[in-house]
Amino acid sequence: MQLLGKRAGAAPARASRSCAVGKSFATARSRSRVSATKLMATAGTQVPVKEVPTKPIDGQKTGTSGLRKKTKVFMSDNYLANWVQSLFNALGDEAAGQTLALGGDGRYFGKEAAQIIIKLAAGNGFKKIYVGQDAIMATPAMSAFIRRRKAYGGLIMSASHNPGGPEEDFGIKFNYTAGEPAPEKITDKIYGETTSISVLKMADIPDVDLAKVGVTTFGGFEVEVVDPIADYLATLKEVFDFGMLKAFVTRSDFSMVFDAMHAVTGPYAKAIFVKELGAKPESIKNGVALPDFGGGHPDPNLTYAHDLVELQWSDAGAMLGAASDGDGDRNMILGKKFFVSPSDSVAMIAANAQACIPYFKDGLKGVARSMPTGAALDRVAEKLQLPFFETPTGWKFFGNLMDAGKCSVCGEESFGTGADHIREKDGIFAVLCWLSILAYKNKDVPEGGQLVTVEDVAAEFWDTYGRNFFSRYDYEACESAAAEKMMDHVRGVIADSKPGTKFGAFELATADDFEYTDPIDGSVAKKQGLRFVFSDGSRIIFRLSGTGSAGATIRMYIEQYTDDKARLKEDAQVALKDIIKVALDLSKLQEFTGRDKPTVIT
Repeated sequence: MQLLGKRAGAAPARASRSCAVGKSFATARSRSRVSATKLMATAGTQVPVKEVPTKPIDGQKTGTSGLRKKTKVFMSDNYLANWVQSLFNALGDEAAGQTLALGGDGRYFGKEAAQIIIKLAAGNGFKKIYVGQDAIMATPAMSAFIRRRKAYGGLIMSASHNPGGPEEDFGIKFNYTAGEPAPEKITDKIYGETTSISVLKMADIPDVDLAKVGVTTFGGFEVEVVDPIADYLATLKEVFDFGMLKAFVTRSDFSMVFDAMHAVTGPYAKAIFVKELGAKPESIKNGVALPDFGGGHPDPNLTYAHDLVELQWSDAGAMLGAASDGDGDRNMILGKKFFVSPSDSVAMIAANAQACIPYFKDGLKGVARSMPTGAALDRVAEKLQLPFFETPTGWKFFGNLMDAGKCSVCGEESFGTGADHIREKDGIFAVLCWLSILAYKNKDVPEGGQLVTVEDVAAEFWDTYGRNFFSRYDYEACESAAAEKMMDHVRGVIADSKPGTKFGAFELATADDFEYTDPIDGSVAKKQGLRFVFSDGSRIIFRLSGTGSAGATIRMYIEQYTDDKARLKEDAQVALKDIIKVALDLSKLQEFTGRDKPTVIT
C-alpha cells in the first residue's frame, strides 16, 4: 500500500533534493571530527554509535505545537538532529531501553528526517522504534498508537495546517506516554539542552526501507514499520457504532463529501469512510497525500477549503461536508449551504453525545474549551450539570483534565475537537460524531423521507440553548514588531479601563490578560490572551499565535449571545458588526499593522 503520492512532474526534482539531503548530512558528519566510536550496551542494544560534534543553533525554542520553521532550515546541517538529540538529553535515563513511535503528515523532507531520527533513537539507547509506513502517521493516530501499544512516546513530523514543500514549512513535536503533547516541564528542558548541546549520538546503521511493513533489527535495536491506520481504526471502533454508521452512510438518500486537502487524512478517509462505512469513493476529494499538499494550504476553514465550500453552496452540495488539515487533527463541518462554527460544533457534539455515541452512553465526565472559544459549550455544561473548564489554548491543558477523569469532550475554536479516547484533537473523530448524530436522529426516517440535516441539528440546538454568535479574524504574517506594539497598546487600554467603561454600546464588566491555574497539577499559565468581557456576556479577545514559521499572526475573537428566537439564524457577520467595529477601534489594529482586512475570517 502506497500512502504518499507524488505530484505530476515533481518526482525528478524531489529525488535530487532527497539525495542532496542525504549528502548534506553525510558531508556534515565527514567534515566533523568523530570524537569516539563505541558499542552501546544500554538496554541490551549493541549498535555502533558515532559521537558527532555539534554546536547550539539559535531559535530552537519549542512551543505548544512543537518546533516549526521553514523546511530549508530543518534541512540545514544538524538543525533537526540538534533538536532531537536535545529531546533525548532532556528525557535522560528514563528513555533508556524504551520504545518510541515515529510518523508524520507526509510533508516534504519527512522520509529523510525519519532516517535521521531512527539513527538518533538507536544511538541514544532506545530499544525499539515503530515507524508509520512511508513515515506517515496522522497526529491523532499517533496518540492512539502510543496508548494502544503502550509506547514511551512518539515523534510527529508535522507543521499541522501550515503549507508544505521545499519553500514552505516543516515541524516536529514530541508526544508523551499517554499520547499527549509534551508538557512544559519537558519542552523547557528541550530548549535548555539546545543552548548547550555539543554531541550527536548517531547509530552507524543503514537507512531502513520505510515503504515495506515489517521488522528490521540492528543488534538489539529493532525498527518496525507499521500500518499507520490500523491502531487508530481499532480505537475509533471502540468509540462509535460502525454498524449504525454504515447503515446510514449507505442510504441512497444520504450523501457526504470529505476534503482531505491532499494531506495525511486521505488514506485514513479512504480506509474509514469508504472501506469501513461504504461511502462512495468519489466522496473523498483531494484524497492523495502529497509532500506539498498539492500546492495548497491544508487548513480546513472557509478560506483555504474554498473548493469544498463552493461545492457545498452549489446545488450539488452533499448532506454532510467535512475537511481536515495537514496532520489530521483539525476539522470543518458543513451542511448544505450551511457552516457549523467550531465553537458550536463541540457544543452540539457534547449535547448529543450520550444519546448518539456508544462511548458516551453513561454520560460525560465533564467538558472543556479554550478561553477564546465561543461559550456555547458553557451553556451545555450548565443544562446537563457537567463540570466545565476554561483553559488556555493548547491541547496539553485538556490532557491533564482527561487523565484526571474530569473531561470527556473538549474543543478549540481553531477547528479542533476531541475527546478522552486519545490525547489529541481529532479531525476524523469530529466527522464521525456528526455522522453519528445524523444517523441517530434519522434512524426512524424511512429511505426517501425528510431527513434531519446538519442545519436542523444546529437549529434545534440554538432553540434550546440560544446562540453565541462567534467570529475570528486572522491577520497572518504580520510584521512582528508592529504586532507586539499593537498588543502593548491593548494592554494599555486594559490598564486604563475600569468596570462600567463604555466601548460603543457595550459596557465593560472586566478586562484582563487571561491566567490559568491548572486544577490538576497547580501549574500557572500566564499571558494567555487579552480579553474584554462585557456586561451582556459579549467578548473581545486578542492573541498572537505561535503556530506559524515566520512573522506573527494576530487573532481577534468576537462573540455575542442572543436568545431572541427571531435572530437565531442571522448571519454571524451581520450580528457581530457593531462589536467588530469596537474591537478594531480599541485595538487600532489597522493603524499598527497597515492591514485593512484579515487574511481569514471564520
